[in-house]
Amino acid sequence: MTGLLPNPCFEAYYRAIYRDRWDTLRKSLLEKRVTVPFTQGLRVPYRLDRGSVLAAESLRLPHTGLILDACAAPGGKSLVLAAAMGPELSLLANEPSRERRRRLLQVLEEHLDPEKRSRIAVSGFDAASRGGRKRELNRFGGILLDAPCSSERHVLMDAKALAQWKPARPRFLARRQWALLSAAFLMLQPGASLVYVTCAISEEENDGVASRLLNKYRAEALLDEPDFPEGERTALGRLILPDVSGGIGPLYVARFRKCYRATV
Repeated sequence: MTGLLPNPCFEAYYRAIYRDRWDTLRKSLLEKRVTVPFTQGLRVPYRLDRGSVLAAESLRLPHTGLILDACAAPGGKSLVLAAAMGPELSLLANEPSRERRRRLLQVLEEHLDPEKRSRIAVSGFDAASRGGRKRELNRFGGILLDAPCSSERHVLMDAKALAQWKPARPRFLARRQWALLSAAFLMLQPGASLVYVTCAISEEENDGVASRLLNKYRAEALLDEPDFPEGERTALGRLILPDVSGGIGPLYVARFRKCYRATV
């Protein structure tokens, strides 16, 4: 561990989840993140975690229409989506934070050719509040939701964040994540794909949030397990942890498909 003073609540919370594995997992979280250069369809390479590439590539893209990257900054996953888009598909890269949106715009301008960039719009709305609006219902042919999360790797490396951490934090974030995921599902077109991503390692923010979607929309939400082999299978998705994945992650990915409603 670094020279940071440990937080007993943080340690107890994650040791209860990972037991004897926690020591090695914590050590791996303190090591430098492993990144790879993503080059496909880009003017210049962009470095990001290999898990982020897998998460973005797991979204099943339609041939035409509009897809949404709901929490897009700093832009790496948007670049992966852009690389996979066909000529009749467009992307709305959304980021509510003005500062982070500025970085997102910079990344898109630096890495994409003019034609691809012309099919990517950038917006700044709060995705959690859009699902209930009539004009937003069934709007997108695919949605990637990389939700704000605990980011335990960051917490462990930040003295202030570690000192302030409380068990209520994952619960608070899980409520925010649920609001975003539920709204995303409402904005998703029937038959389309929704990928839920976090960089958290707590079940509360991962399978716990994903299970709420299946429970609330059980007649429409179909679990569509990610098909990449990396990581560990959870009840509803895949979890890539750096202690056993060569420094990749942490990253949780759950994928869903919205079914067509049965008609009488």
